[in-house]
Amino acid sequence: MTHAVGNLTWEQRSLIIGCILGDGDLRKLPGRKDAFLEVNHSIKAKEYVEWKYKILKEICESPPKERIIDEKRKAYRFFTREHPELTELYEKFYCRGRKVIPKDLKLNDLILAVWLMDDGSLSQGNLYLNTQKFSFKDQRRLLHYLRELGIKGRLNKDKNRYRIRIKKESLARVKELVKPYLLPSLSYKLPS
Repeated sequence: MTHAVGNLTWEQRSLIIGCILGDGDLRKLPGRKDAFLEVNHSIKAKEYVEWKYKILKEICESPPKERIIDEKRKAYRFFTREHPELTELYEKFYCRGRKVIPKDLKLNDLILAVWLMDDGSLSQGNLYLNTQKFSFKDQRRLLHYLRELGIKGRLNKDKNRYRIRIKKESLARVKELVKPYLLPSLSYKLPS
């Protein structure tokens, strides 16, 4: 049974978009009217999952649960309820089941922070957003949206795909934007 839920707040919507850009998945089951969000991370990111849940709690059925993947790996995850605004986002960010970047995306500081905490990585002092799941065209679109936030980046080859590398001159801007949201346990994703 699904429960009616109100409109998403700015914070909830921003977090959800950050999740879509990162590790989150919107899903729409056959025969169901609306989409829902799955938040699923390694058990090591339990604090981060709890933080996301706290923001999305009012549109969730139950709190996060531990899930055993295999002998060595455990996950920590939760699902939102189905929601009409999630369906709108699903229709905007998915095409034939694949994530795409819409032409009218507006990034903000919280979206960036969640995206960074989900898919950011640091290698030899360089900050990357692991965008390999997106097409080359969509990644170029993401670079454009980052520029609108005052962040310069470029696409770097990663095996047979590409990912976004943030230019060193923009690292201070990234830090400034994400600082209010960045969990201490994930601060290792930014250069000190």
